[in-house]
Amino acid sequence: MAGAIKRKWRRRSRDEWREVFARHVSSGLSVAAFCARESISVSSFQRWRALVALASGAADARTPARQEAFVDLGVLGSGGASRLELKLDLGGGLVLHLVRG
Repeated sequence: MAGAIKRKWRRRSRDEWREVFARHVSSGLSVAAFCARESISVSSFQRWRALVALASGAADARTPARQEAFVDLGVLGSGGASRLELKLDLGGGLVLHLVRG
């Protein structure tokens, strides 16, 4: 197979994987580009990143910290007395009609 990348198989300890992850962060490269440069399979990189994160008691490293999507802005001042009418045409002859006030 011409053009195929041959990767030399190498066993790494958890500490060596931590060093790999630190090099990845400092490289500024995407996971795919970094793994290609280091001759590491992307699947091994991702698997070990999750295992090392779980072993250290951290959240799964692939999952970014969750931010709440809803922000409570409190109650709007004196808007309750005004009239509000909302019509949504949902298609197929179905209309949702909401009225306040």
